[in-house]
Amino acid sequence: MEALIPVINKLQDVFNTVGADIIQLPQIAVVGTQSSGKSSVLESLVGRDLLPRGTGIVTRRPLILQLVNVDPGDARKNEDSDREGEEWGKFLHTKNKIYSDFDEIRQEIENETERISGNNKGISDEPIHLKIFSPHVVNLTLVDLPGITKVPVGDQPKDIEVQIRDLILKHISNPNCIILAVTAANTDMATSEALKVAREVDPDGRRTLAVVTKLDLMDAGTDAMDVLMGRVIPVKLGLIGVVNRSQLDINNKKSVTDAIRDEHAFLQKKYPSLANRNGTKYLARTLNRLLMHHIRDCLPELKTRINVLAAQYQSLLSSYGEPVEDQSATLLQLITKFATEYCNTIEGTAKYIETAELCGGARICYIFHETFGRTLESVDPLGGLSTIDILTAIRNATGPRPSLFVPEVSFELLVKKQVKRLEEPSLRCVELVHEEMQRIIQHCSSYSTQELQRFPKLHEAIVEVVTSLLRKRLPITNEMVHNLVAIELAYINTKHPDFADACGVMNNNIEVCILFILMRIWNWRGMLKKGEEAPGSGPGSPLKGAVNLLDVPVPVARKLSSREQRDCEVIERLIKSYFLIVRKNIQDSVPKAVMHFLVNHVKDSLQSELVGQLYKSGLLNDLLTESEDMAQRRKEAADMLQALQKASQVIAEIRETHLW
Repeated sequence: MEALIPVINKLQDVFNTVGADIIQLPQIAVVGTQSSGKSSVLESLVGRDLLPRGTGIVTRRPLILQLVNVDPGDARKNEDSDREGEEWGKFLHTKNKIYSDFDEIRQEIENETERISGNNKGISDEPIHLKIFSPHVVNLTLVDLPGITKVPVGDQPKDIEVQIRDLILKHISNPNCIILAVTAANTDMATSEALKVAREVDPDGRRTLAVVTKLDLMDAGTDAMDVLMGRVIPVKLGLIGVVNRSQLDINNKKSVTDAIRDEHAFLQKKYPSLANRNGTKYLARTLNRLLMHHIRDCLPELKTRINVLAAQYQSLLSSYGEPVEDQSATLLQLITKFATEYCNTIEGTAKYIETAELCGGARICYIFHETFGRTLESVDPLGGLSTIDILTAIRNATGPRPSLFVPEVSFELLVKKQVKRLEEPSLRCVELVHEEMQRIIQHCSSYSTQELQRFPKLHEAIVEVVTSLLRKRLPITNEMVHNLVAIELAYINTKHPDFADACGVMNNNIEVCILFILMRIWNWRGMLKKGEEAPGSGPGSPLKGAVNLLDVPVPVARKLSSREQRDCEVIERLIKSYFLIVRKNIQDSVPKAVMHFLVNHVKDSLQSELVGQLYKSGLLNDLLTESEDMAQRRKEAADMLQALQKASQVIAEIRETHLW
């Protein structure tokens, strides 16, 4: 099981190369308030002075520290001196440079911190990766985080407390992270910020280990017995007390080895019953054991996660396509694929079927039979015509002569006026279909032909060619629809079979009128034979005297006579009957015209138009220039896929026997 921690270190190295944080690897995060002794604990675990020390905030960037136990025989010659170096360090940002002098390691940490975070007191969430090789350490992976602070100092922003808190939560929220909560013994455990933050993400305490530092600095007459026994605040993974070096010890160059020896003596003297369960060495062994068991528990899920991500990135990389080798073939393939997808979307056989709304051919069908059909049906055959308008048209059509019958000219004038109203909704139908044909371009670009996203200039050129073709067909289609209405206006066919019933009604009314007039004439002649005066010729008749017609007021609205009422009803029925016939014709012929002159023509000529406009040797390089964004994303996906495949190989090397 000792082999598990190096495996995790290898995985961490693999994913560090791509700068990604998509895999939550098991690690130990050190959390505590500022100057609580976090860095001192880490130095004790390493056994060397390697971290910047001082008062105030010193750790201003996360430090991912990998401790690797090596065989003492695997020593490296130190080029700066004659002695052999048993211990050495390597930074990720300095590649393969080896540091045998731990003072240089400390200086490099300070320099790298200032490079990103500034030289005052600012913080950064970009980690520093340091790997320490030594025969005196146990295999561990630790993350040293900035200390929790409350008041900004120097050039720190006002929200420094929130920034540090968010940075800490980012690391310890990882369910595969063991939280090392550091609290000074000379403070009240009940006020421990480290335990409070740890409890927020780990309320059950299953992955929290408490470390009590500065046991030798407690007030006289007090001890940490209750704290270390877990009587004050119980922690499931336990509480371990350690003794740090004071600032005076550091200034006097007291070695970590001497400090650990003095720590052991202090524990034996002050806490003899607990000495074997406290101290730096016990902490190192405990952390090593916890991390190994934690890795063992996380490994199956980690393996599954890596395999799933590898499949996802493989699919993503495939969608980005391979680099272009044969430009002519690629261009022709993309043009053909777009034209095919465009036609398939209209036919309803596209690979990607929209589920949120109608599109393509289904939308065009909806426009024809729902939108256009309902609009025509909502047009009132007699809309805009009043009875007075009809009567006026009848009188105007007769001229100065009073008519015995309803003139046909009045019917033609009125019915043409009504039929003309069908032209506007017909042209609107053409416009709606044209808009949908435009929308199909975007649909094919977004869903069906993802390769076009790689080549923005080719995408723009294809959109321009198709838009131009649609724009060119629009006036031709409009002209045809206009002609369909003009054809109906050119000749009013009163012999239309469906118009026969209405004509029969009109003829019956005419016969009644003729019979009524003849009866009036016969009665008048009979009265003359008997010597009676004709109506209107007696002594009291108005014909006897002169009448000034200009003095007679013309009524604005009057009650129609029975004959006028009858004539108006006849014309209304004729107009309505003929209008319904024409509307039926228009409702049938306009969709056919739109399909022939616009939709089908575009479908048939789209590919030839695209090839003719774009398939030219002078345009190949320009059209097939990839966007920088796409090339970058392909590179990132390829790097991540390679890292995941390496990680999968690393995990596959683990034998089942290593897990127990």
